[in-house]
Amino acid sequence: MSLNKVILIGNLGRDPEVRYMPNGEAVANFSIATSESWNDRQSGQRVERTEWHNITMYRRLAEIAGQYLKKGSQVYIEGRIQSRKYTGKDGIERTAYDIIASEMKMLGSRGASGGGAPYDDGNAYQSAPPAQSAQSYTAEPPAAPRRQAPAAAPAAPVDDIDDDIPF
Repeated sequence: MSLNKVILIGNLGRDPEVRYMPNGEAVANFSIATSESWNDRQSGQRVERTEWHNITMYRRLAEIAGQYLKKGSQVYIEGRIQSRKYTGKDGIERTAYDIIASEMKMLGSRGASGGGAPYDDGNAYQSAPPAQSAQSYTAEPPAAPRRQAPAAAPAAPVDDIDDDIPF
């Protein structure tokens, strides 16, 4: 058994570029940055490292990205790593690694820096198999109402609730 799965949360480095293949399917390309930081053991200084990831989306997911994502938007991406070989301007063959996204969730809020996209928090999109259209979901269906036993007696008011909080 093998598994090729990637989960990233990062910010777009540029607006998505959406193109259409000859068969009419949309393709979106953009990059996202993920950062990690730590304290250097020798100097004690805070060190930060940013990684850039090339993201590719297809079909309806690509169209949604082109419509709602902008440079600076924070996004959750699920997908797989795919390598491709190319020859650089210097004639040397290189390998690039792309993330082929199968799911996207827009994070942040409408007023977030660079976000400004007209969507509600919690929208997630999944790419569908080729024969189906993309699906969106926001939450699980509501659970059936549960019956509760009547309370025996009302609870006494708490005067100083802060004393009970362990942090």
